[in-house]
Amino acid sequence: MDIPGCEENVPFLTKDQMVEVDRAMIEDYGIELLQMMENAGRNLAHLARHRFLSGDPRGKLVVILAGTGGNGGGALVCARRLYNYGANVSVHITKTIDKFSPAAAHQLDILQRMHVPISISLDSKPPMSIALIIDGLVGYSLSGAPRGEAAALIQWANQHEAPILSLDAPSGVDAASGRVFDPAIEASATLTLALPKEGLRAKGVSQNVGELYLADISVPPSLYGGAGLDLSVGPLFYRSDIVRLW
Repeated sequence: MDIPGCEENVPFLTKDQMVEVDRAMIEDYGIELLQMMENAGRNLAHLARHRFLSGDPRGKLVVILAGTGGNGGGALVCARRLYNYGANVSVHITKTIDKFSPAAAHQLDILQRMHVPISISLDSKPPMSIALIIDGLVGYSLSGAPRGEAAALIQWANQHEAPILSLDAPSGVDAASGRVFDPAIEASATLTLALPKEGLRAKGVSQNVGELYLADISVPPSLYGGAGLDLSVGPLFYRSDIVRLW
């Protein structure tokens, strides 16, 4: 998979614009959260396979860190797909399934039915060397420094030599402002969704973001021109579902 650079002028979104994109997708276009989540997780698995797993995940250990919201749900879709590709997948979640949002709980239930190893405890150590860590702990809804199990998983991930691939924004980084909280993931790469967020290009955040990729979650380009956004966005993904921004 050759991931092309983006040849278009790509706007970066504010937090209000991110919220408006999500609202318009669901309310104006009827594109459901589960559809967006599936697209996000599929693209995350594709990038993981080709950028970090040498195009062949079979037998390689991938640790998935998943929170309870949409970001975690996308990471859980990625876990399912990598498991289907033959990877050894180990999932670590921050809370029990009853604390998950409905869409993310749906993804976790699928993994449980597939008998994918899932743990809420850091005490269960992976049985072999880790090829890749997927960060889906906290998305753009971050409010203050990560706490509890999420904070512990961030610290755990940063202590490992394995590369970290974050979904949408590195956990612990405010996607709107670029503020880096303590703790925050230090990602090797970040796959952001639909359009990049303003905080990902803020001064001093590059070591947390790493390489920045953009993934298609099937946002109609016409949506961006609507009221509340008024952006001119062309067909960014005409060459590939994933493009590299830097």
